Amino acid sequence: MEAFFRTHTYLVEHTNAPVRRMLMDEINWDNRMIGIKGTRGVGKTTFLLQYAKEHFDSTDRRCLYVNMNNFYFQGRGIADFAGEFCKNGGKVLLIDQVFKEPNWSKELRKCYDLYPELKIVFTGSSVMRLKEDNPELSGIVESYNLRGFSFREFLNLTCKTDFRAYSLDEILHGHEHITRQILPKISPNKYFPLYLHHGFYPFFLENRNFSENLLKTMNMMTEVDILLIKQIELKYLTKIKKLFYLLALDGPKAPNVSQLANDIKTSRATVMNYIKYLAEARLINVIYPVGQEFPKKPSKIMMHNPNLMYAIYPIRTERQDVMETFFVNSMWKDHTVNQGNKDSYYIIDGSRKFRVCDAALNGKIRMSPDTIYARYNTEIGKDNQIPLWLLGFLY
Repeated sequence: MEAFFRTHTYLVEHTNAPVRRMLMDEINWDNRMIGIKGTRGVGKTTFLLQYAKEHFDSTDRRCLYVNMNNFYFQGRGIADFAGEFCKNGGKVLLIDQVFKEPNWSKELRKCYDLYPELKIVFTGSSVMRLKEDNPELSGIVESYNLRGFSFREFLNLTCKTDFRAYSLDEILHGHEHITRQILPKISPNKYFPLYLHHGFYPFFLENRNFSENLLKTMNMMTEVDILLIKQIELKYLTKIKKLFYLLALDGPKAPNVSQLANDIKTSRATVMNYIKYLAEARLINVIYPVGQEFPKKPSKIMMHNPNLMYAIYPIRTERQDVMETFFVNSMWKDHTVNQGNKDSYYIIDGSRKFRVCDAALNGKIRMSPDTIYARYNTEIGKDNQIPLWLLGFLY
């Protein structure tokens, strides 16, 4: 136990979250069991340590951070460890990568039942379905998602600003006023291309090659998150990776499931399952027409965020595709995104029609009053024409 406390103290003292995540204020910290899911590389470990730093002194033994990567847990369950922690006055146990413990959900349930004074906050992969796949946690765990940096967070970090987030309604009804508050302080068009290329994942701050680091992370998402959590045999890994690459190469469009099945030598049903796993791993976004969902064939598949597009095949990135990928990724945190009746059109929350378009083509586009135009290549908007970059302020 002493070794764990020494590690905890060191990590908390050396944690310096570059930007405070909005999720920190959205979580109800009064809950006894809190699960924080997120894709690999978005900063879940830093998030846990930042919570410890904000609420406890680094040497306060009421709070302890542990990582299930530690070989110590190969011979000892979480509940047993938590019992000893409670016996020594422990109140808050922060468990990183909980899925590395084989019986993690049963162990957490045991903790919940045996130690009513203990709060557990744990992190896991976005692939995990906490309540659906783990009935023992139903009704006791509150689940939250930590995402990569928004454009707003990227700006606050890069430019040392303190811009707040806006709801979609605020942006739609007040975007002209909001941009007048922002533009005197920064030029979004100067930083937007940087964000699209490398701003979503916090590890761009590390002094390493970002694309190589992202490729390594993407491999870990498939090799560990999908295979381990979904308990898929290793021999199928090459099929999943090849499918992901083919989807990336095709760009945002409806998948030819039969052709993909032929390309990776498997069934159509298996292709659809693999697509679902890739979406849960936050490697792709799957778009359906209004009223449809899995296992129906999607109307469009795109990369989860633009950073992935530049890392996989940078010479094939089309500007329109990048902008639509940004739009969908920004929207899906709090909104339902469906395919519209034409390319570049989307239906948000079942009723609002959006079109992602180039402001340079303004004179060539027939504007419709029932459509909201999210335009790139501009910093300002008017009426139902909003600057696309501003949707990066939704969180």
